[in-house]
Amino acid sequence: MSTEDPAVGAGADEPGYAAAMAELEQILEELEGEDPDVDVLAGRVERAATLIEICRRRITNAGIQVERVVAALESDTET
Repeated sequence: MSTEDPAVGAGADEPGYAAAMAELEQILEELEGEDPDVDVLAGRVERAATLIEICRRRITNAGIQVERVVAALESDTET
């Protein structure tokens, strides 16, 4: 059974899940502020969308890895 690196397919400068979530929280705080800067609003929303995609991909990859481990464990108990 091969084990895959969860960062496979991730860009070298792509943040990990925790860092992406922290940045998303920061962006949300900026957007919820009393006077968000309209000039940077579109860029922050675009960055948030990118971070959400990164988190989704990492969650999906983690789920695949867990399924593989569980399947391997189940096949070990069947033999």
